[in-house]
Amino acid sequence: MKSSVWTVIAAEKNGSGEIYKMRFLLDTNILIPLHDSLAVLTPNLANFVRLASIGHHQLLYHPASVKDIQRDRNEERRNRTLQRLTQYTRLPDAAPCPWSPAGASVNDQCDNEILYAIERDAAHVLVTEDQKLLAKARARALDDRVYTIQTAEDLLARLHVTPAPKLLNIEDVELNTFTDQLPGPFFDSLRASYEFDAWFREKAREGRSAWVYRAKGGSVAALCIYDVQKNEVINDAGTRLRGKALKLCTFKVDSEVRGRKIGELLLKAAFLYATSARCENIFIHANPVVQQPLIDLLIGFGFAQQGTYGDDQAFVKEHPINPPASLAPPVDFLRRFFPHYRSDNAIQKFIVPIQPQFHDIIFPDYPGNGGAGCSGQLAHLGNAIKLAYLSHAPSNLVQPGDVILFYRSRDTKAITSLGVVERVLASCDVDEIVKAVRRRTVYSQEQIEEMAKRTTKVMLFRHIQHFNTPISYQTLLDQRIVYGPIQSITRIDDESFSRII
Repeated sequence: MKSSVWTVIAAEKNGSGEIYKMRFLLDTNILIPLHDSLAVLTPNLANFVRLASIGHHQLLYHPASVKDIQRDRNEERRNRTLQRLTQYTRLPDAAPCPWSPAGASVNDQCDNEILYAIERDAAHVLVTEDQKLLAKARARALDDRVYTIQTAEDLLARLHVTPAPKLLNIEDVELNTFTDQLPGPFFDSLRASYEFDAWFREKAREGRSAWVYRAKGGSVAALCIYDVQKNEVINDAGTRLRGKALKLCTFKVDSEVRGRKIGELLLKAAFLYATSARCENIFIHANPVVQQPLIDLLIGFGFAQQGTYGDDQAFVKEHPINPPASLAPPVDFLRRFFPHYRSDNAIQKFIVPIQPQFHDIIFPDYPGNGGAGCSGQLAHLGNAIKLAYLSHAPSNLVQPGDVILFYRSRDTKAITSLGVVERVLASCDVDEIVKAVRRRTVYSQEQIEEMAKRTTKVMLFRHIQHFNTPISYQTLLDQRIVYGPIQSITRIDDESFSRII
């Protein structure tokens, strides 16, 4: 990793919220394939140039590269390259490289002049594939600012590419891919309040995207159109959100698919995307007359009203990049700042064993289990953030706000997922249990009645994340986090939790 430039990029934005514009000096061996119509560009180089254009970064060439290109014996290629070189910015002539040895070859002189431009800060980064030049950069302690194409592409990708959330049952698509469905009844209620079709087509031309849930047959059954905005005024009072914010422009779930947790699924996509895009806030405008169920959902996930916007109310959720320094009660903290959660020393942590068949029921969206790709009611539970865990565990230690790590036993034998407890309940009353879990579980009435023959422990929790790499039982043993088979809910200390995370 390149330290000095990466340090600048880590900040990502200056006081105005804008991403830094960078200057990339292109070595001759980068310029020639860019302008040789017979050369096939490598995917890395093509993408680097594309991302530089998206970010309005400056691509430069050094006067020494002109001399280098003029040495090309292929006259046609030489002339073609020189003609097309003018689309980039030429560095001004400067004093010659003071450490270029007398009698150096023409090629070494060109390399030295180009590298010296970086030492005198004529550009942020030199991009080259020349191994000799990379070695010279290391010798002169300039290697933190001399990149290969792949490293330069990776740098710009971190700045300008926000990974799309990968969620079961949802697609991230451009609006232009389903403009043919505009005449359909799904959009009727949106057309009733404003000129939706014209607005939709305008945003489609701009390349805007949406998260879409489709009904059988492929028609749109739920969608959330979104956009990242900067320093946006969000209400009639002129309140401005500083920096980057994710705007949920249009949020609708068709009545035919309600009850499937699609609203939570769309919010899950929003939280993941806002995290990747480093947005500090998420906001939406909602009409209390026709969108009260949506407003109730938003409030449950930490959105708070901040004034009005015409006939709508403005709702904002704080989405800090780093966990805020707040000692609010852990459940309140979770609701307000989700997906951040408290895990300080005042919070208990537990490993919760779960058999594979029940892991599939609670986490059908987990890619490593048998539930991935399942359909029907079981798959719908994978849309949810708010979930329930039922067991006959004898432990009474777990409290609201505690962190729980789910350990899939028998087959995977690994910690797969993390959640935070919102409420705990111990009961033999079927009606009480059903009332508590009915919107969070796919257990049938008969299954709950069977479980309730004994005192049943219910943990209502919010799912925070699945681990990309499950933490295996052997790792837990090696790290002395556990000392034997995990057969019951097991409390772990803060040091063990830190090693797991």
